[in-house]
Order: sequence, then structure tokens, then C-alpha cells
Amino acid sequence: MKIYRLHKKQSLPITLNEAWEFLSSPENLKIITPDYMGFDIISGADRKMFPGQIIQYIVTPFLGLKTKWVTEITHMKEKHYFVDEQRFGPYSLWHHKHFIKEIEGGIEMEDIIDYKIPFGLLGQLIHPILVKPKLEEIFNYRQKKLIELFGEYKPI
Repeated sequence: MKIYRLHKKQSLPITLNEAWEFLSSPENLKIITPDYMGFDIISGADRKMFPGQIIQYIVTPFLGLKTKWVTEITHMKEKHYFVDEQRFGPYSLWHHKHFIKEIEGGIEMEDIIDYKIPFGLLGQLIHPILVKPKLEEIFNYRQKKLIELFGEYKPI
């Protein structure tokens, strides 16, 4: 069983409170997801994030194929971190840790995603061709969008 990891860090020139306010609202995920993903929240985004929260989405990750994705917020420490785990969706495993901390002149966000592709050996073969590049593209888009929304971090 092969488990992959995607690790991203980004600094933004905003306060911890501003960052948490944005990140802890599930509805904002749509803002930082590429339009072509057809990302649509079905339920669970009607209140601020809390442990045990179930959020249901429809996404179109590849070739126009719509799929339902259900995640649970399993852990959360306000203004520090939260974890979402897939309960149903396109991955055999999806465990996404979101960390946030104050740094001089802003905040640093860190995403660590551990995931497993279904379909055994076939999944491992398509990972470097299709899945990994798509995830990189989505998270690179996310970083650019956050800079558009909050500005570019310039170390002091």
C-alpha cells in the first residue's frame, strides 16, 4: 500500500485572527478552488468549523466526471490547526492537516496531505501522470488566489 504526501507552506501578510476567520469557514474553500473543479458544497457548511462536522461536496476532478466527496473535521484547535479526513470520495485515504502560526509580519500556513490512490498498481501508475500533477495544480492555484485576496508576504 503506497501512501503519498503533498506538503505546502505559504506566508501571508495578515493577522492570525483574519487567517483563522477565513480558513475556518468551509464556504471559503470554493473561493480558493479552481472553477474547472466544479466544486459545490451540498451540506455542512452552514456554520463555523467544529470537530465532528461533516461536509458534503460535489467535485469534478478529472475528465468532467462528477463525484461526491464527504469529509469530516476530525480535530481542531482554534487559531492553530484543523484536520479534515475523507469519509467518502475519490481517494482510498485523504488526511489533510492545516496548520497556521504567527510569524513576523503575518502568518504561515502549512498543509500536509497524506493520501492513497485506489485501484492498486493501476493507481500507482497513474499517480505521477495524473493525480500528483492535478493536486500540485490545485494547491498552486490556492496559493495564488490567497495572494490575490490578502496580498503578498514580504519578510520584515
